[in-house]
Amino acid sequence: MGKRLTWFILAGLLLGGLLGWGLNAAYDDGGAGTQQLEGIAYYLDIPTQMFLHLIKMIIAPLVVSTLVVGIAHMGSGGAIGRVGLKAFFWFVCASLISLTLGLILVNLLQPGTGLHLALPAVNASSGVDRAAFDVAKFFTHIVPTSAIDAMATNDILQLVIFSLFFGVGMAAVGEKAGPLLRGLEALVSVMLTVTGYVMLFAPVAVFCAVARTLATKGLGVVGDLAFFMGSFYIGLFVLWAVLLGACFLLVGPRTGTLIRYLRDPILLGFSTASSEAAYPRTLDALDRFGVPPRIASFVLPLGYSFNLDGSMMYMTFASIFIAQAYGIHLDWATMIQMLLILMITSKGIAGVPRASLVVITGTLSHFNIPEAGILLILAVDHFLDMGRTATNVIGNAVASVVVARWEGQLDAPQEPEPEIKPIGTAATADSDSFEGYGKH
Repeated sequence: MGKRLTWFILAGLLLGGLLGWGLNAAYDDGGAGTQQLEGIAYYLDIPTQMFLHLIKMIIAPLVVSTLVVGIAHMGSGGAIGRVGLKAFFWFVCASLISLTLGLILVNLLQPGTGLHLALPAVNASSGVDRAAFDVAKFFTHIVPTSAIDAMATNDILQLVIFSLFFGVGMAAVGEKAGPLLRGLEALVSVMLTVTGYVMLFAPVAVFCAVARTLATKGLGVVGDLAFFMGSFYIGLFVLWAVLLGACFLLVGPRTGTLIRYLRDPILLGFSTASSEAAYPRTLDALDRFGVPPRIASFVLPLGYSFNLDGSMMYMTFASIFIAQAYGIHLDWATMIQMLLILMITSKGIAGVPRASLVVITGTLSHFNIPEAGILLILAVDHFLDMGRTATNVIGNAVASVVVARWEGQLDAPQEPEPEIKPIGTAATADSDSFEGYGKH
């Protein structure tokens, strides 16, 4: 269904654009026709708002189930702890670099300033409540007074804190928590299925959102979105250079060999926009490069849950792009707070379907930025996801190489390409697809 859904979304994008262009050409006359156009746009907005509500509906169970199961499956032991600590140190550094690059480039390139979207009526008099983000309030707010209340209000920060404590507690209890863990694994499967159902409405939401946008704004918005896409890909290329440059500092000229081995999984990830297709070939490429299987099989799937570098850059880039599109000014202190919040919340649901969409939705509401802006992103999300997935492949391959180098276990590369054998673990996925969470 994934490929068909992609084609349906693209069809919705095209048909919605044609309808919106036709409506704008027919009714936008500055008089009575414009008033009629506003009425049509009002009804076109109904399906988009329904889709937004469906997205909000799945946030809490996705955060809790995926994060708790992931922590509970990390295991224990000195070797795993040492490798895990080194891997997480790299993940944090890479995440901060990705988020910061997105923050800097989106402010330099300003891809959203030309859209001039009108704020929804309910938020017309509201800006970003900067007074609510002082240090004391931020740190006291992230600790929930009630897990149920955090779930009811979709407070992602509080859900992450609760899930961290709950997952660590389950790992400490051990076998006694087995039935609960299996139940949560079942919940993950159920929620992923529900997420698939929700995404079936995406083509309709894209159709209505694009039609409404073009009907009220005209064809000029297409050029602005093209600039947004181009700006984001410039950011991805810069991130590639930074990641591979860091790899070169640690392994030297062998970085060129790594790139050569990764060409196939990068192409697979880019063309399918799914890490499931790239995962087995990435694992094979790392084995041929000299990364021990015990390190690669631990760091690589862990990275697909906590080190999605392309997706991380996208979160700051897209969130601030939407603020720019609505003309909402964010000072640097507020944007740094947004970066830190994304640093935390992205770890809660990385690896679930459309994780970037879910995280951005929660972040926008936290900063009183209209959530309807994500529909513009959804309209071109597939093209952006192709680049994000290829970047995630590079980021996690580099992470595996770095950890192996730190462990002093990076072997000489194997020049002959061996016969590909079936991988005995389920493939992990990026923001578009996800199977076998926590089974690695």
